[in-house]
Amino acid sequence: MTRIISRAEIDAALPSLDLMGVIEAGFVAYSADQSVVPPVGELLMPNGEVHIKYGYLKEDDYYVIKIASGFSSNSALGKSPNNGMMVLSSQKDGDVLAILLDEGWLTDVRTAVAGAIACKYMAPNKVKRIGIMGTGIQAHLQLEYLKSVTDCRDVLVWGRGAEQTARYQRTMSAHGFQIETTLNTADIGANCNLIVTTTPSHTPLLHSVDILPGTHITAMGSDTPHKQELDSAILKQADIVVADSIPQCLERGEIYKALEANAITRSELRELGRVISGGCAGRDNDQQITVADLTGVAVQDIQITKGIYEAL
Repeated sequence: MTRIISRAEIDAALPSLDLMGVIEAGFVAYSADQSVVPPVGELLMPNGEVHIKYGYLKEDDYYVIKIASGFSSNSALGKSPNNGMMVLSSQKDGDVLAILLDEGWLTDVRTAVAGAIACKYMAPNKVKRIGIMGTGIQAHLQLEYLKSVTDCRDVLVWGRGAEQTARYQRTMSAHGFQIETTLNTADIGANCNLIVTTTPSHTPLLHSVDILPGTHITAMGSDTPHKQELDSAILKQADIVVADSIPQCLERGEIYKALEANAITRSELRELGRVISGGCAGRDNDQQITVADLTGVAVQDIQITKGIYEAL
């Protein structure tokens, strides 16, 4: 019988999981060709978007299909902008073992964990100040999960309005961070050497002239071919550019935009799973500029869904 797992059950099970460990293992398996992950399914609508990601790990018991939606206008209605579910089935006979009604929460969490993983392997040894671009759910989660990989608590956040940045400041100050705010995007690059971008922007917010030597940038807002948070000159300037999935980033995200602008070449790219496994370096010294382009890979969904199911 298919088990229906509620959001409340998911919330209760999450603290028991080694999220960093299981998602790192997923990235390693992906880069080692130990997974099957088809191209992303996508529905783009005037007022929202739906992503369908799916796949399985070889030599595993399960396959997972994830549906996740984002409707930014929901905030004005007092509703969450995100929704969705995870469907976990048996590789052996196709039986649907569980449907996780996570309301998009597991996508949010696994994305934030991936950001922390990228920073774990690519951030400079001494993080002087963290820069956060955006004030939404992911801007909160990315900063919270960074606690496990850096001792820095000094944060500068950029948002599109004073009300949004003030709300973010109140919330994250209560989590032990020293938060300052700005409405000028250039302030982030000029003052921070660890930057996380979390917006759905279609035009670049950060520019190469503002980036300090030794800065690491995790760009996770651009997950479609139309979005872009970084000036492509930043990737051209970077010493190391890492993709969560090279095939996926050839078609969407910051790498796609930089390739389109002839700012970088395919041969320059490294993949996150190989950085984690030691197959290639994520950073050699603290003067390098590094970029991680995270578009979201189905192995993250597989690993977190499997973890919840087995924990319960």
